[in-house]
Amino acid sequence: MAGKVVDPVCGMEVDPATARYKSEHGGKVFYFCAEGCKKAFEKNPHKYIKEPHSH
Repeated sequence: MAGKVVDPVCGMEVDPATARYKSEHGGKVFYFCAEGCKKAFEKNPHKYIKEPHSH
């Protein structure tokens, strides 16, 4: 999976060098396989971002 990232909405591998859809949230860039995944993420990013839990 060298050079690939995972679409946080659907779990598909995406190549950031050729990805057509991306969005920035919290200082991090997320890449998507399709416009629908990007729109779903932008509507509710916290649903798809795995935040570390503080204990």
